[in-house]
Amino acid sequence: MGTPDFAVCSLDKIMKSKILIKGVITAPDRNSGRGRKINKSPVKEYAIKNKIPIFQPTNLKDENFQKEIKKLKADLFVVVAFRMLPESLINIPKLGSINLHASYLPNYRGAAPINWVIINGEKETGITVFFLNKNIDEGDIINQKKIKINKYEKAGELHDRLMEEGSNLLAETIIDIFKNRHKNKKQKIKSNDTKAPKITKNICLLSKNEKAEKIINKIHGLSPYPGAFIHHKNKSFKIFGARPHKFVNNSSSFFIYDKKILYNNTMSETIEITEIQAEGKKRMNSSEFIKGNKI
Repeated sequence: MGTPDFAVCSLDKIMKSKILIKGVITAPDRNSGRGRKINKSPVKEYAIKNKIPIFQPTNLKDENFQKEIKKLKADLFVVVAFRMLPESLINIPKLGSINLHASYLPNYRGAAPINWVIINGEKETGITVFFLNKNIDEGDIINQKKIKINKYEKAGELHDRLMEEGSNLLAETIIDIFKNRHKNKKQKIKSNDTKAPKITKNICLLSKNEKAEKIINKIHGLSPYPGAFIHHKNKSFKIFGARPHKFVNNSSSFFIYDKKILYNNTMSETIEITEIQAEGKKRMNSSEFIKGNKI
C-alpha cells in the first residue's frame, strides 16, 4: 500500500527480493491541470508495468473492497507513504501489517518527518519498520537504522537517501518476518516526543524575527516542496537554498548586494540566498536570477 515515488522504491526492492506481491493498493487517479488530465500515482504506474493487480478504493472501510482484499490471502500487508488504515484492514493478514516510517521512532511520528528533522536542526534521523496498530506510528518496532543528516542537506536530498535505505531495510525485515526470526520492541511513547505534523502554508512563511540558523534550517527543511517563501513589495518569492553570510547593513531586509541575494533578520544577521523562484518564473540559482530580475 503506497502512493508516491518514496513507496515505488520499496515496491521495486520487494519485487527484486523475489517476494510474491499479490496486489497493490494505491490512491485513486486524480484530474489535474488545465486539461483535467488523469494522473495515476507513481505506485500505480509501476504496478501496471509489472502486471501487479491494482486496487484504488476511495473508502478503506468499504466491505466490498475488504472482501476483495481477503480473497488475495496475503500473508503480510506492507505500507509505505500511504494513509491511516482502519483496524479491520490492519488485522486481515495472518502475519500482520507493517509500515516503513522515515524517522527513528518514537520521535517524529506524523506526516512530515523528513521536513521536520531538518527544520529542527537535527544532526541525525533514521528509518523504522514497525507493526501497525490503531494509533498512528505507535506500533511495535521490528527494525531501525540511524542516518546522519549532512550539513545544509535539503529535505529532497534526505528523502532520496531515506527512500533507498528504507527500501533495503524493509525488504530485509519482510524476509525476517517470513522466516520468523524478527524481534518486536514496544515503543516507549512520551508526551514530550518530537512530532512531525503536516506542513501548512503558515509554516512555510519565513520570519525576520528568527535566528539566521533557524531560517536556513527552515528553508532547507522545506526544499524543494512545498518551499519556504517570503513576501516582498507585494510579491512572493520561494527560497530553496541558503547559507550564512557576514552581516550587511541595509535599509531593506531583502536585497541584492555584491552580486548576491541577501536576507536580513531583526537580529543583525544576514543569510545568502542561493536558490530562488519569483512568482510565475522558474526556480533558478541566485546568479542566474540576478541577471534578469530585480528585487
